[in-house]
Amino acid sequence: MMQIINDLTPLNRVFCSSDYDKSIDYLCNILPFKIHSYTPDQEHNGWVIPPKWDVEEAKIMMDGKVIYDATEHPLRLISLSLPFEGRVSSEELKKHLHYDVRYEDAVPYHFRHLYRSWERDWGFCVPKTFYDSLKPGEYEIVIKTKESEGELKVLEYNKRGKLDETILFASHLDHPGMSNDDLAGCAVGVELFRELSKMETKFSYKLLLHQEIIGAEYYLAFLEPKFRDKLIEGMFLEMLGSNTQLGIQSAVQGMTDIEYYLKDVVVKHNIPHRKKQYGEIVVNGEYIFAGYGIPISSFSRYPYPEYHTDKDNPNIIYSASLIESLNLLLEAIKLMEKSPIVKKKFKGTICTSNPKYGLYVDPGQASFGWKDDEQEKKIRKLMELLPSINSPVNVERLSSSYSLDKNMVLDYLKKWELKALIDII
Repeated sequence: MMQIINDLTPLNRVFCSSDYDKSIDYLCNILPFKIHSYTPDQEHNGWVIPPKWDVEEAKIMMDGKVIYDATEHPLRLISLSLPFEGRVSSEELKKHLHYDVRYEDAVPYHFRHLYRSWERDWGFCVPKTFYDSLKPGEYEIVIKTKESEGELKVLEYNKRGKLDETILFASHLDHPGMSNDDLAGCAVGVELFRELSKMETKFSYKLLLHQEIIGAEYYLAFLEPKFRDKLIEGMFLEMLGSNTQLGIQSAVQGMTDIEYYLKDVVVKHNIPHRKKQYGEIVVNGEYIFAGYGIPISSFSRYPYPEYHTDKDNPNIIYSASLIESLNLLLEAIKLMEKSPIVKKKFKGTICTSNPKYGLYVDPGQASFGWKDDEQEKKIRKLMELLPSINSPVNVERLSSSYSLDKNMVLDYLKKWELKALIDII
Protein backbone atom coordinates (compact mmCIF):
# COMPACT_ATOMS: atom_id res chain seq x y z
CA MET A 1 0.00 0.00 0.00
CA MET A 2 2.84 2.40 0.85
CA GLN A 3 4.53 1.53 -2.44
CA ILE A 4 1.42 2.54 -4.41
CA ILE A 5 1.25 5.83 -2.54
CA ASN A 6 4.96 6.60 -2.93
CA ASP A 7 4.97 5.76 -6.63
CA LEU A 8 1.79 7.57 -7.69
CA THR A 9 1.76 10.68 -5.47
CA PRO A 10 4.15 12.72 -7.67
CA LEU A 11 1.98 12.27 -10.77
CA ASN A 12 -0.27 15.04 -12.10
CA ARG A 13 -3.43 12.91 -11.97
CA VAL A 14 -5.97 15.36 -13.38
CA PHE A 15 -9.06 13.77 -14.93
CA CYS A 16 -7.69 13.27 -18.44
CA SER A 17 -3.90 13.32 -18.66
CA SER A 18 -0.82 11.28 -19.45
CA ASP A 19 -0.10 10.92 -15.73
CA TYR A 20 -3.59 9.59 -15.07
CA ASP A 21 -2.98 7.04 -17.82
CA LYS A 22 0.34 6.10 -16.17
CA SER A 23 -1.51 5.55 -12.90
CA ILE A 24 -3.97 3.26 -14.67
CA ASP A 25 -1.18 1.23 -16.28
CA TYR A 26 0.57 0.93 -12.92
CA LEU A 27 -2.53 -0.35 -11.11
CA CYS A 28 -3.43 -2.75 -13.91
CA ASN A 29 -0.12 -4.49 -13.21
CA ILE A 30 -1.36 -5.19 -9.66
CA LEU A 31 -4.98 -6.20 -10.36
CA PRO A 32 -6.54 -7.10 -13.73
CA PHE A 33 -8.81 -4.07 -13.87
CA LYS A 34 -11.26 -3.46 -16.67
CA ILE A 35 -10.92 0.04 -18.12
CA HIS A 36 -14.12 1.90 -18.98
CA SER A 37 -13.52 4.83 -21.34
CA TYR A 38 -15.83 7.76 -22.14
CA THR A 39 -15.39 10.46 -24.77
CA PRO A 40 -16.79 14.00 -25.12
CA ASP A 41 -19.43 12.93 -27.64
CA GLN A 42 -21.07 10.96 -24.80
CA GLU A 43 -22.65 14.09 -23.33
CA HIS A 44 -24.63 13.28 -20.22
CA ASN A 45 -26.78 15.47 -17.95
CA GLY A 46 -24.70 18.54 -18.70
CA TRP A 47 -21.41 16.99 -17.59
CA VAL A 48 -18.52 17.79 -19.93
CA ILE A 49 -15.41 15.64 -20.21
CA PRO A 50 -12.45 18.05 -20.11
CA PRO A 51 -9.62 17.92 -22.64
CA LYS A 52 -6.57 15.79 -22.09
CA TRP A 53 -4.13 18.21 -20.49
CA ASP A 54 -0.39 17.93 -19.85
CA VAL A 55 2.01 20.57 -18.57
CA GLU A 56 5.19 21.20 -20.55
CA GLU A 57 6.46 24.41 -18.93
CA ALA A 58 5.07 26.75 -16.28
CA LYS A 59 7.06 29.50 -14.57
CA ILE A 60 7.05 33.04 -13.26
CA MET A 61 10.15 35.15 -13.99
CA MET A 62 11.39 38.59 -13.02
CA ASP A 63 14.41 40.26 -14.58
CA GLY A 64 15.13 37.05 -16.48
CA LYS A 65 15.28 34.95 -13.33
CA VAL A 66 12.84 32.13 -12.57
CA ILE A 67 11.23 32.89 -9.22
CA TYR A 68 8.53 30.20 -9.34
CA ASP A 69 8.68 26.92 -11.26
CA ALA A 70 5.25 25.29 -11.25
CA THR A 71 6.54 22.01 -12.67
CA GLU A 72 8.09 21.25 -9.26
CA HIS A 73 4.71 20.11 -7.90
CA PRO A 74 1.43 19.23 -9.68
CA LEU A 75 -0.59 21.64 -7.53
CA ARG A 76 1.49 24.70 -8.47
CA LEU A 77 -0.33 25.22 -11.76
CA ILE A 78 -4.10 25.32 -11.48
CA SER A 79 -5.66 22.23 -12.99
CA LEU A 80 -6.53 22.76 -16.67
CA SER A 81 -4.84 26.17 -16.78
CA LEU A 82 -4.94 27.86 -20.15
CA PRO A 83 -1.57 28.45 -21.82
CA PHE A 84 -0.18 31.97 -21.56
CA GLU A 85 3.03 33.75 -22.48
CA GLY A 86 3.61 37.41 -21.84
CA ARG A 87 4.58 40.18 -19.46
CA VAL A 88 2.18 41.36 -16.76
CA SER A 89 2.26 43.80 -13.89
CA SER A 90 2.40 42.60 -10.30
CA GLU A 91 -1.22 43.72 -9.87
CA GLU A 92 -2.33 41.65 -12.87
CA LEU A 93 -0.25 38.67 -11.82
CA LYS A 94 -1.85 38.59 -8.38
CA LYS A 95 -5.26 38.22 -10.01
CA HIS A 96 -4.02 34.85 -11.32
CA LEU A 97 -2.45 33.61 -8.10
CA HIS A 98 -4.32 31.47 -5.57
CA TYR A 99 -3.14 30.79 -2.00
CA ASP A 100 -4.50 28.81 0.94
CA VAL A 101 -6.12 31.05 3.55
CA ARG A 102 -5.36 28.44 6.25
CA TYR A 103 -1.57 28.32 5.85
CA GLU A 104 1.27 30.70 5.07
CA ASP A 105 3.45 28.10 3.40
CA ALA A 106 1.09 25.62 1.68
CA VAL A 107 0.15 25.29 -1.99
CA PRO A 108 -3.62 24.71 -2.34
CA TYR A 109 -5.55 22.50 -4.76
CA HIS A 110 -7.45 24.47 -7.44
CA PHE A 111 -9.78 22.06 -9.25
CA ARG A 112 -12.83 24.04 -10.45
CA HIS A 113 -11.80 24.05 -14.12
CA LEU A 114 -11.95 20.24 -14.21
CA TYR A 115 -15.71 20.45 -13.74
CA ARG A 116 -16.17 23.66 -15.78
CA SER A 117 -13.84 23.31 -18.72
CA TRP A 118 -15.92 25.87 -20.63
CA GLU A 119 -14.91 28.53 -18.07
CA ARG A 120 -11.12 28.55 -17.89
CA ASP A 121 -8.28 30.94 -17.17
CA TRP A 122 -4.55 30.70 -16.58
CA GLY A 123 -3.14 30.75 -13.09
CA PHE A 124 -0.84 29.42 -10.41
CA CYS A 125 -1.29 28.15 -6.86
CA VAL A 126 1.32 29.58 -4.50
CA PRO A 127 2.12 29.84 -0.80
CA LYS A 128 0.83 33.03 0.78
CA THR A 129 4.40 33.93 1.64
CA PHE A 130 5.24 34.00 -2.06
CA TYR A 131 2.14 36.06 -2.86
CA ASP A 132 3.00 38.61 -0.18
CA SER A 133 6.64 38.81 -1.27
CA LEU A 134 5.91 40.00 -4.82
CA LYS A 135 7.37 43.43 -5.50
CA PRO A 136 5.86 46.01 -7.85
CA GLY A 137 7.07 45.66 -11.40
CA GLU A 138 6.76 43.49 -14.48
CA TYR A 139 6.79 39.72 -14.48
CA GLU A 140 7.24 37.33 -17.38
CA ILE A 141 4.82 34.40 -17.49
CA VAL A 142 5.37 31.19 -19.46
CA ILE A 143 2.69 28.49 -19.38
CA LYS A 144 2.96 25.85 -22.09
CA THR A 145 0.51 22.98 -22.08
CA LYS A 146 -0.44 20.26 -24.51
CA GLU A 147 -4.13 19.55 -25.10
CA SER A 148 -6.11 17.01 -27.08
CA GLU A 149 -9.53 15.37 -26.91
CA GLY A 150 -10.18 14.07 -23.41
CA GLU A 151 -10.94 10.47 -22.57
CA LEU A 152 -12.37 9.79 -19.12
CA LYS A 153 -11.14 6.43 -17.83
CA VAL A 154 -12.58 4.49 -14.89
CA LEU A 155 -11.08 1.32 -13.39
CA GLU A 156 -13.32 -1.59 -12.39
CA TYR A 157 -12.35 -4.88 -10.77
CA ASN A 158 -14.92 -7.58 -10.10
CA LYS A 159 -14.67 -10.44 -7.62
CA ARG A 160 -17.36 -12.99 -8.38
CA GLY A 161 -19.28 -14.62 -5.54
CA LYS A 162 -22.11 -17.15 -5.40
CA LEU A 163 -24.65 -14.35 -5.83
CA ASP A 164 -24.86 -11.75 -8.57
CA GLU A 165 -25.76 -9.15 -5.94
CA THR A 166 -22.71 -6.96 -5.58
CA ILE A 167 -21.13 -4.87 -2.81
CA LEU A 168 -19.27 -1.88 -4.25
CA PHE A 169 -16.13 -0.24 -2.85
CA ALA A 170 -15.04 3.04 -4.44
CA SER A 171 -12.10 5.45 -4.21
CA HIS A 172 -10.86 8.49 -6.13
CA LEU A 173 -7.76 8.08 -8.29
CA ASP A 174 -7.56 11.77 -9.23
CA HIS A 175 -6.30 14.63 -6.98
CA PRO A 176 -2.84 15.35 -8.46
CA GLY A 177 0.23 15.36 -6.25
CA MET A 178 -1.59 14.26 -3.08
CA SER A 179 -1.34 11.07 -1.03
CA ASN A 180 -4.11 10.75 1.53
CA ASP A 181 -6.80 12.17 -0.76
CA ASP A 182 -7.29 9.65 -2.14
CA LEU A 183 -4.39 7.40 -3.10
CA ALA A 184 -4.64 6.05 0.44
CA GLY A 185 -8.21 4.91 -0.24
CA CYS A 186 -7.16 3.42 -3.59
CA ALA A 187 -4.25 1.57 -1.97
CA VAL A 188 -6.45 0.11 0.77
CA GLY A 189 -9.05 -0.84 -1.86
CA VAL A 190 -6.48 -2.61 -4.05
CA GLU A 191 -5.08 -4.56 -1.10
CA LEU A 192 -8.60 -5.37 0.12
CA PHE A 193 -9.46 -6.91 -3.25
CA ARG A 194 -6.16 -8.79 -3.42
CA GLU A 195 -7.32 -10.48 -0.22
CA LEU A 196 -10.93 -10.94 -1.36
CA SER A 197 -9.76 -12.58 -4.57
CA LYS A 198 -8.40 -15.46 -2.45
CA MET A 199 -11.72 -16.03 -0.66
CA GLU A 200 -14.92 -17.82 -1.59
CA THR A 201 -17.70 -15.33 -0.96
CA LYS A 202 -21.47 -15.28 -0.96
CA PHE A 203 -21.72 -11.77 -2.42
CA SER A 204 -19.92 -10.49 -5.47
CA TYR A 205 -17.67 -7.48 -4.90
CA LYS A 206 -16.65 -4.58 -7.12
CA LEU A 207 -13.77 -2.10 -6.76
CA LEU A 208 -14.22 1.19 -8.63
CA LEU A 209 -11.39 3.72 -8.94
CA HIS A 210 -12.61 6.87 -10.62
CA GLN A 211 -12.47 10.64 -10.93
CA GLU A 212 -14.43 12.29 -8.13
CA ILE A 213 -18.12 12.79 -8.98
CA ILE A 214 -17.86 12.87 -12.79
CA GLY A 215 -16.23 9.43 -13.06
CA ALA A 216 -18.94 7.83 -10.95
CA GLU A 217 -21.69 9.61 -12.90
CA TYR A 218 -20.39 8.43 -16.28
CA TYR A 219 -19.77 4.90 -15.05
CA LEU A 220 -23.28 4.49 -13.65
CA ALA A 221 -25.01 6.28 -16.52
CA PHE A 222 -23.46 4.06 -19.18
CA LEU A 223 -23.39 0.81 -17.20
CA GLU A 224 -25.87 -1.76 -18.51
CA PRO A 225 -28.95 -1.74 -16.25
CA LYS A 226 -28.69 -5.50 -15.67
CA PHE A 227 -25.31 -4.90 -14.00
CA ARG A 228 -26.22 -1.61 -12.30
CA ASP A 229 -29.30 -3.20 -10.72
CA LYS A 230 -27.08 -5.76 -8.99
CA LEU A 231 -25.20 -3.05 -7.08
CA ILE A 232 -27.08 -3.33 -3.81
CA GLU A 233 -24.87 -1.12 -1.60
CA GLY A 234 -21.31 0.00 -1.07
CA MET A 235 -18.71 2.04 0.74
CA PHE A 236 -16.28 4.83 -0.13
CA LEU A 237 -12.72 4.29 1.09
CA GLU A 238 -11.37 7.77 1.59
CA MET A 239 -8.27 9.34 3.17
CA LEU A 240 -7.35 6.26 5.25
CA GLY A 241 -3.61 6.87 5.64
CA SER A 242 -3.36 9.78 8.06
CA ASN A 243 -2.89 9.44 11.81
CA THR A 244 -6.35 10.85 12.48
CA GLN A 245 -9.57 9.47 13.91
CA LEU A 246 -11.66 7.04 11.90
CA GLY A 247 -15.07 8.15 10.70
CA ILE A 248 -17.96 5.94 9.60
CA GLN A 249 -20.70 7.79 7.76
CA SER A 250 -24.08 6.45 6.69
CA ALA A 251 -25.36 6.49 3.13
CA VAL A 252 -27.87 9.08 1.95
CA GLN A 253 -30.54 6.38 2.37
CA GLY A 254 -29.37 5.30 5.84
CA MET A 255 -27.17 2.54 7.23
CA THR A 256 -25.79 -0.13 4.90
CA ASP A 257 -24.98 -3.72 5.87
CA ILE A 258 -21.23 -3.26 5.44
CA GLU A 259 -21.42 -0.13 7.58
CA TYR A 260 -23.36 -2.04 10.26
CA TYR A 261 -20.65 -4.70 10.54
CA LEU A 262 -17.77 -2.24 10.27
CA LYS A 263 -19.22 -0.23 13.15
CA ASP A 264 -19.49 -3.39 15.27
CA VAL A 265 -15.90 -4.37 14.52
CA VAL A 266 -14.57 -0.91 15.39
CA VAL A 267 -16.51 -0.92 18.67
CA LYS A 268 -15.35 -4.46 19.44
CA HIS A 269 -11.70 -3.38 19.17
CA ASN A 270 -12.31 -0.21 21.22
CA ILE A 271 -11.03 2.02 18.42
CA PRO A 272 -11.87 5.72 18.83
CA HIS A 273 -14.10 6.81 15.98
CA ARG A 274 -17.01 8.99 14.93
CA LYS A 275 -20.26 7.53 13.65
CA LYS A 276 -22.34 10.11 11.78
CA GLN A 277 -25.17 10.48 9.30
CA TYR A 278 -24.62 11.38 5.65
CA GLY A 279 -22.77 14.66 5.11
CA GLU A 280 -21.79 15.11 8.76
CA ILE A 281 -18.18 13.99 8.20
CA VAL A 282 -17.30 14.27 4.51
CA VAL A 283 -18.93 14.19 1.07
CA ASN A 284 -17.15 12.05 -1.55
CA GLY A 285 -19.87 11.96 -4.18
CA GLU A 286 -22.07 9.38 -2.47
CA TYR A 287 -25.06 11.33 -3.77
CA ILE A 288 -24.10 10.30 -7.32
CA PHE A 289 -24.70 6.66 -6.41
CA ALA A 290 -27.81 7.58 -4.42
CA GLY A 291 -29.18 9.13 -7.61
CA TYR A 292 -29.14 5.63 -9.09
CA GLY A 293 -30.67 4.05 -5.98
CA ILE A 294 -27.39 2.64 -4.61
CA PRO A 295 -26.72 3.39 -0.92
CA ILE A 296 -23.05 4.22 -0.33
CA SER A 297 -21.63 4.79 3.13
CA SER A 298 -18.08 6.01 3.75
CA PHE A 299 -15.03 5.05 5.79
CA SER A 300 -12.43 7.78 6.22
CA ARG A 301 -9.98 9.55 8.52
CA TYR A 302 -11.20 13.00 7.54
CA PRO A 303 -10.58 15.72 8.62
CA TYR A 304 -6.82 15.97 8.62
CA PRO A 305 -4.78 19.22 8.65
CA GLU A 306 -3.07 18.84 5.27
CA TYR A 307 -6.28 18.40 3.26
CA HIS A 308 -6.15 19.79 -0.30
CA THR A 309 -2.58 21.11 -0.05
CA ASP A 310 0.89 20.04 -1.08
CA LYS A 311 1.42 19.05 2.56
CA ASP A 312 -0.70 15.99 1.75
CA ASN A 313 2.31 13.85 0.83
CA PRO A 314 3.74 10.44 1.80
CA ASN A 315 5.23 11.93 4.96
CA ILE A 316 1.77 12.13 6.56
CA ILE A 317 0.88 8.53 5.67
CA TYR A 318 1.18 5.92 8.42
CA SER A 319 1.48 2.25 7.51
CA ALA A 320 -0.31 1.42 10.76
CA SER A 321 -3.32 3.48 9.66
CA LEU A 322 -3.50 1.72 6.31
CA ILE A 323 -3.15 -1.73 7.86
CA GLU A 324 -5.71 -1.00 10.56
CA SER A 325 -8.21 0.21 7.95
CA LEU A 326 -7.64 -2.87 5.80
CA ASN A 327 -7.98 -5.33 8.68
CA LEU A 328 -11.18 -3.72 9.96
CA LEU A 329 -12.75 -3.93 6.51
CA LEU A 330 -11.75 -7.58 6.08
CA GLU A 331 -13.16 -8.50 9.47
CA ALA A 332 -16.43 -6.68 8.73
CA ILE A 333 -16.78 -8.42 5.36
CA LYS A 334 -16.14 -11.83 6.91
CA LEU A 335 -18.85 -11.20 9.52
CA MET A 336 -21.28 -10.07 6.86
CA GLU A 337 -20.49 -13.14 4.77
CA LYS A 338 -21.21 -15.48 7.70
CA SER A 339 -24.62 -14.03 8.49
CA PRO A 340 -27.61 -15.57 6.63
CA ILE A 341 -29.35 -13.34 4.13
CA VAL A 342 -32.92 -13.32 2.88
CA LYS A 343 -33.54 -13.20 -0.85
CA LYS A 344 -37.15 -12.62 -1.90
CA LYS A 345 -38.63 -14.79 -4.67
CA PHE A 346 -42.12 -13.27 -4.96
CA LYS A 347 -43.57 -9.96 -6.16
CA GLY A 348 -46.38 -8.00 -4.62
CA THR A 349 -47.83 -8.84 -1.21
CA ILE A 350 -48.69 -12.29 0.12
CA CYS A 351 -52.04 -12.96 1.82
CA THR A 352 -50.32 -14.49 4.81
CA SER A 353 -53.61 -15.50 6.46
CA ASN A 354 -54.53 -17.77 3.56
CA PRO A 355 -54.24 -21.45 4.69
CA LYS A 356 -52.10 -22.00 1.62
CA TYR A 357 -49.39 -20.03 3.41
CA GLY A 358 -50.29 -19.92 7.13
CA LEU A 359 -47.80 -17.13 7.82
CA TYR A 360 -50.06 -14.60 9.49
CA VAL A 361 -48.91 -13.20 12.84
CA ASP A 362 -51.80 -11.89 14.98
CA PRO A 363 -50.83 -9.66 17.91
CA GLY A 364 -54.48 -8.68 18.43
CA GLN A 365 -56.48 -5.55 17.55
CA ALA A 366 -56.93 -2.18 19.16
CA SER A 367 -60.71 -2.61 19.51
CA PHE A 368 -60.50 -5.99 21.19
CA GLY A 369 -57.24 -5.64 23.02
CA TRP A 370 -53.64 -6.21 22.03
CA LYS A 371 -51.90 -9.36 23.16
CA ASP A 372 -49.38 -8.85 25.93
CA ASP A 373 -46.57 -10.16 23.76
CA GLU A 374 -44.05 -7.58 22.54
CA GLN A 375 -42.04 -10.15 20.58
CA GLU A 376 -45.09 -11.17 18.58
CA LYS A 377 -45.79 -7.52 17.75
CA LYS A 378 -42.26 -7.19 16.42
CA ILE A 379 -42.56 -10.36 14.35
CA ARG A 380 -45.76 -8.89 12.91
CA LYS A 381 -43.77 -5.85 11.77
CA LEU A 382 -41.27 -8.20 10.15
CA MET A 383 -44.14 -9.95 8.34
CA GLU A 384 -45.28 -6.59 6.96
CA LEU A 385 -41.77 -5.62 5.92
CA LEU A 386 -40.89 -8.68 3.83
CA PRO A 387 -42.88 -7.69 0.70
CA SER A 388 -40.92 -4.42 0.51
CA ILE A 389 -37.52 -6.11 0.36
CA ASN A 390 -36.03 -5.42 -3.06
CA SER A 391 -32.54 -6.79 -2.52
CA PRO A 392 -30.97 -9.41 -0.24
CA VAL A 393 -31.33 -8.47 3.43
CA ASN A 394 -29.07 -9.56 6.24
CA VAL A 395 -30.89 -11.59 8.95
CA GLU A 396 -28.72 -10.12 11.68
CA ARG A 397 -29.62 -6.61 10.53
CA LEU A 398 -33.31 -7.53 10.54
CA SER A 399 -33.01 -8.92 14.05
CA SER A 400 -31.17 -5.84 15.27
CA SER A 401 -33.64 -3.45 13.62
CA TYR A 402 -36.56 -4.99 15.54
CA SER A 403 -34.61 -5.87 18.72
CA LEU A 404 -35.48 -9.52 18.14
CA ASP A 405 -33.53 -12.68 18.86
CA LYS A 406 -31.83 -13.81 15.65
CA ASN A 407 -32.99 -17.40 16.12
CA MET A 408 -36.59 -16.24 16.50
CA VAL A 409 -36.34 -14.29 13.26
CA LEU A 410 -34.76 -17.26 11.49
CA ASP A 411 -37.49 -19.59 12.71
CA TYR A 412 -40.17 -17.33 11.26
CA LEU A 413 -38.28 -16.79 8.00
CA LYS A 414 -37.84 -20.54 7.53
CA LYS A 415 -41.62 -20.82 7.34
CA TRP A 416 -41.54 -18.44 4.36
CA GLU A 417 -38.71 -20.46 2.84
CA LEU A 418 -40.77 -23.67 3.15
CA LYS A 419 -43.46 -21.95 1.07
CA ALA A 420 -40.83 -21.16 -1.60
CA LEU A 421 -41.34 -17.42 -1.04
CA ILE A 422 -37.77 -16.62 0.01
CA ASP A 423 -34.32 -18.17 0.03
CA ILE A 424 -32.19 -18.05 3.15
CA ILE A 425 -28.59 -18.13 2.00
